[in-house]
Amino acid sequence: MTAAFDSAYFRSVLGHVPTSVVVVTGVDNAGKPFGITIGSFASVSLDPPLVGFFPGTQSRSWASIRESGRFAVNVLGGGQDELCWRFAKEGDDKFEGVDYTSTAGGSPALPGVIALIDCSIESETPAGDHTFVVGRVEALQHVDDATDAMIFFRGKVNSVTHKG
Repeated sequence: MTAAFDSAYFRSVLGHVPTSVVVVTGVDNAGKPFGITIGSFASVSLDPPLVGFFPGTQSRSWASIRESGRFAVNVLGGGQDELCWRFAKEGDDKFEGVDYTSTAGGSPALPGVIALIDCSIESETPAGDHTFVVGRVEALQHVDDATDAMIFFRGKVNSVTHKG
């Protein structure tokens, strides 16, 4: 069955759904850090605690992160555009000049993020040109005074401010 619309129109319409912006980080078997910007992150389950995201099937960064069986979700705040775009591209050493630390599980923790979720890979399921990755949450933290969160909306990064 062929859709009555093309992929550009599909992307345009779905771009009207605001999504969170996270950078999924991890290391390969040699301990080299990798990261990938993700705009399709979600809470999946409370019991057990699971989260999920959708990297592209051709992502070299995800292929490298997968090797360790672990990853961290770095939730970006408003004003962290540079980190967002740095990890959105393939190639280069994305961590060059980034002063990161490591989570208890060994994944890179980026500076200034508003939340950090340390996970092990629970499952991966093919989903078209992406893969649905489910992670089991092993540790997490957030910044109590965070006021701005980064979102994708209509192909651009924006921030949403919490008032209250």
